[in-house]
Amino acid sequence: MTERFRKLSISVPEDVAERLERESNTSAFLVNTVRARMRLENLTTMHEEFGITVTPEGVARARARRAAVEAEWTPERRAAVREHARQGARDKGITSARPSAA
Repeated sequence: MTERFRKLSISVPEDVAERLERESNTSAFLVNTVRARMRLENLTTMHEEFGITVTPEGVARARARRAAVEAEWTPERRAAVREHARQGARDKGITSARPSAA
């Protein structure tokens, strides 16, 4: 099934227009951006349906926990884990078409 499209004419502030002009495909950029927002709205609805209340304080605590964990992951640790995973894949005969990110 093909997706139906509608042509819209919109007015945006100058700074937004300047940003959109840097995109090679403004329509695709806007579609992806709006769909990301729709996913966020759906997530919020799901939280509400399960009785989960997301508060600014809870978000701040979660961000702080994430920052603390990420601080423990040095570039060397990430590289070591990545190499360990690659070695495991090689041991199982799995090869990747993706080049190494060095």
